[in-house]
Amino acid sequence: MNLNQLELLRLLRETDYNLSKAAEKMHVVQSAVSRQLQLLEAELGSPVFERHGKRLLGLTPLGEHIMREVEQIHQAKKNIQSMADDFRANRNGTLHIATTHTQAKYLLPVPVQKFRRQYPGVKIYMLQSSPDNLIDLLHQHRADIAICTEKLAEDDRLILKPCYRWHHVAVVPQDHPLTGGDVTLQRLAAEPILTYSPGFTGRSAIEKAFHDAELQPDIILAAADSDVIKTYVRLGLGVGIIAETSYEPGKDSDLVALDLSRLIATSVTKIAYLKQLYLPSYCRYFIDALLEQAQLKHLGHCSGQ
Repeated sequence: MNLNQLELLRLLRETDYNLSKAAEKMHVVQSAVSRQLQLLEAELGSPVFERHGKRLLGLTPLGEHIMREVEQIHQAKKNIQSMADDFRANRNGTLHIATTHTQAKYLLPVPVQKFRRQYPGVKIYMLQSSPDNLIDLLHQHRADIAICTEKLAEDDRLILKPCYRWHHVAVVPQDHPLTGGDVTLQRLAAEPILTYSPGFTGRSAIEKAFHDAELQPDIILAAADSDVIKTYVRLGLGVGIIAETSYEPGKDSDLVALDLSRLIATSVTKIAYLKQLYLPSYCRYFIDALLEQAQLKHLGHCSGQ
């Protein structure tokens, strides 16, 4: 057994068990990959993959157990390289950030700008997806950190850092009936609602608030993007429920934001990374910049209330 064979197992899973793609990633011919796999399974005395003819279908139960160890070995290799780079004070590298549209637009710009001034040699790759996929990106080692509100707390293999607390607002045109009188869940439930797709930006908190009040909201449009929701509110399709940070008074002056903090539970955006991950100094710097910006946004919001 050697490290190349273990890396082959990881690449096969990464390429959906495609031998030719795994061979391409290893810069060898497919026959060499097949031979290495045969040698490994012969040494182990049991198959690692389920097969249909010559085609690999997935991992056997033994393969699943082995793959967990392979992932730890792969992470250890990455950690060793990161430690060596830090020891040499290397200021080059790549920072992979997995996040949602809301965080990418409303939280990250200032920290990214500050980071670029401090580490101009480090490239930034921003991967935008759903919270479920963000967690997968961490485990697939395609992202160093993830930033979002939903799902992260459900994975005990992650270290979580609370970033900032926020609440939802309802956005409506200036002449909308909801701008008069107190806003209640009952009044909201009587309106067509436009809000986030399931799994995005506190959607679970919205659903729980209505469920606890024994109300069924009429959600006629769901999107991952706050700007999309605001666009359709402007077209008169209904009431938008979005994150408070997504309402921009200058750009959204044609809309009124109605505070829902008394009606829908406060949400917490979190930063997450793998427990076994060694964080390079530039990654730690970025996390600190994020937390600093989140605190400034929170203080600014509080002073504006």
